[in-house]
Amino acid sequence: MRDYIGTIVKNEKIADNIHAVTFALNEDCKVRCGQFGNIAVGGTHLLRRPIAICKAEGREVTFCYQIKGEGTQKLKGMEVGAKCNVLMPLGNGFYVEEHEKKVALVGGGVGVFPLISVLREYASTKEIAAYIGYRNKGAVCGVEDFAKAQKFIAVTDDGSYGAQMNAVQAFAADLAKGNRPDVVLSCGPTPMLRALKALIEKENIPCYVSLEERMGCGIGACLVCVCDMTDGKHARVCKDGPVFNAKDVIL
Repeated sequence: MRDYIGTIVKNEKIADNIHAVTFALNEDCKVRCGQFGNIAVGGTHLLRRPIAICKAEGREVTFCYQIKGEGTQKLKGMEVGAKCNVLMPLGNGFYVEEHEKKVALVGGGVGVFPLISVLREYASTKEIAAYIGYRNKGAVCGVEDFAKAQKFIAVTDDGSYGAQMNAVQAFAADLAKGNRPDVVLSCGPTPMLRALKALIEKENIPCYVSLEERMGCGIGACLVCVCDMTDGKHARVCKDGPVFNAKDVIL
């Protein structure tokens, strides 16, 4: 982890209310899939914006973000050539064991972007099936990346793109057909993760989830992003996560 200086080389809209920004860092950075960065947008915004890393190649790193508040609005308005301080890589990321040959990705909302990084890291060595849920057709993005999986099922809440269902329902439907993975990796809204946890516990499938929480420092000092564990303890999503074994966290 270190504080890099990132120069924006691309910052564009990729779906309704979703943008992707690519930085050229001042040095190479080694990133594991599922890790994130803390971006300083400057001005009166003292707290950085924690955003999942979507792609990392050499000195170029891409973050996809949803426009939600003043900080992301400011990031959206930054033009090519603008510079930001980017603290990264943060968090523990996803890791697929050698014996886990078949991997299922289940994602929804902005949680689809960490899963793109998983696909890019493991597509050449694992058999990957992606079950991705969007709000509607206007929110669909990342299709070219997910199309590189051996199986890609995209669904929407309103049925305007693909079948009308959510990502967990799409995964459950395929599971019922006998398409059972060795491990499930997931990121998305808490209700989605809660439904997935109930399903995988019933089916006894290992599952790792990346949690989305509000963060302050991003390095484990401020305790803003604490989550509850099933053993009664607490964990910091930024430092102990964001990826946890689903059986270990209360959703």
